[in-house]
Amino acid sequence: MISSAARIYFPADGVLRCEGQWTINHLSALERQIAALPTAQGERLVCEAGGIQAMDTGGAWVLWRTVNKLERKGCRVSLIGLSTELFTLMQTAAKKWPGEEVTKGAVRAGWLEEIGRFISQYGPSTRSALSFLGESSATSVSLIAHPWQIRWRVLTHNLQVDGFNALPITGLLTFLMGVVIAYQGSEQLKTFGANIFIVDLVGISLLREIAPLVTAILVAGRSGSAYAAQIGTMRVTEELDALRALGISPMSLLVIPRALALVIALPLLTVFADVVGVFGGMLIAWSQLGITFGEFVVRFEYAIVLRHYLIGIGKTPVFAILIALVGCYQGLQVSGGVDSVGRHTTISVVQGIFLVIVSDAFFSILFNWWGV
Repeated sequence: MISSAARIYFPADGVLRCEGQWTINHLSALERQIAALPTAQGERLVCEAGGIQAMDTGGAWVLWRTVNKLERKGCRVSLIGLSTELFTLMQTAAKKWPGEEVTKGAVRAGWLEEIGRFISQYGPSTRSALSFLGESSATSVSLIAHPWQIRWRVLTHNLQVDGFNALPITGLLTFLMGVVIAYQGSEQLKTFGANIFIVDLVGISLLREIAPLVTAILVAGRSGSAYAAQIGTMRVTEELDALRALGISPMSLLVIPRALALVIALPLLTVFADVVGVFGGMLIAWSQLGITFGEFVVRFEYAIVLRHYLIGIGKTPVFAILIALVGCYQGLQVSGGVDSVGRHTTISVVQGIFLVIVSDAFFSILFNWWGV
């Protein structure tokens, strides 16, 4: 019969065994036993905790601290036999106990277990994302083949909200970007007497990189977050379930019209941003370097080739698809209450901006490799 007293000892088999009642009433005896333990030999040690009959937070902390000390001494400890409830209690006590530094990962897992945990953690989300991507692609192909099935009213509404209504903030931001680029460049160009090259600096940088990228980031924060919040709210209020009950696909009503509207709106917003940004640079070139508007336009026609403009515009549909799909996907992932709506809205903005910047970097490398 197993004694109810708390024990920790090394038997002849070299396995560290823990038994009995690991509660606050037995902590003093446990501390004396732990202090009297011999030094563990070898790099690996098995700690058998299946004999623990009861455990409170004090005992959980003592067990964690003991395993932690062995880990810090370079001994690789495998804790076995402890029930799931007691293991969770031990981890909770280790995280919440004040005044102690806890070494994370005291109980190390093998490489196969780590792979399993990674797949278990990220596998469902990856499968869900791929499923959403496949469904949206199939629905898009179907709607393109049957354009009369497109929700044109929803599409035009999103064109107004995401395109026309975004003109003021897009114009203001790119105008200021053109002013900043021209102002900073003029200070350096005046030093070398190369004032006229301010046109090349403003034109190429804005048309090829800055205007498309800044516009896409602005749209990701403005429209991508709106998509996630709107669809997420509809999911919380069970409107999506009502649509499915009526035989209406949320993908064809909510996702694809938003994506198509953004694919149309973002290139047009970028054209507007190009014009306004170059105008801002033109004003600074006139005020700081004495280059008239006529001289600026003549140099602009000579220095800026068509490919810079086409490269900048050509990237925007890809940015638009990424922003729209990320926003709609995060909206569809909302579950629970309104706090989930806010969380997934934030995730949509972060992921959208991240993917836009990564894709822009990819395009830059690709075009440089192609020599364009």
